[in-house]
Amino acid sequence: MSDPLDTVFAALADPTRRSILTMLLEDDMAVTDVAEPFEMSLAAISKHLMILTRSGLIAQEKRGRVKWCKLQPDAMRSASVWMQGFGQYEPVNLDAFERFLEIELDSPTTDPSSE
Repeated sequence: MSDPLDTVFAALADPTRRSILTMLLEDDMAVTDVAEPFEMSLAAISKHLMILTRSGLIAQEKRGRVKWCKLQPDAMRSASVWMQGFGQYEPVNLDAFERFLEIELDSPTTDPSSE
């Protein structure tokens, strides 16, 4: 993929990579710490990290013997600008949207035909 926007969206398409990005919102993490919550090999996590690195969403650096991952939030700016370019949409407050989804998914639905 030659278009940086395509590369970012392709990286964001995978739920494991999105989870990794969420983890890195807190702080820089060693690769082994990133891998810990996932039930997959370190090699599989390394592939996900390489995709995130190539997309510019994270940076990796070696500190001593440990490889660290750091979120690069500016890389999402182009995707955000592209989505907001549709004009009729307001910028999305992702925290509010997440709370809305949690409420909607947790609340029991009523069958309108039973009323």
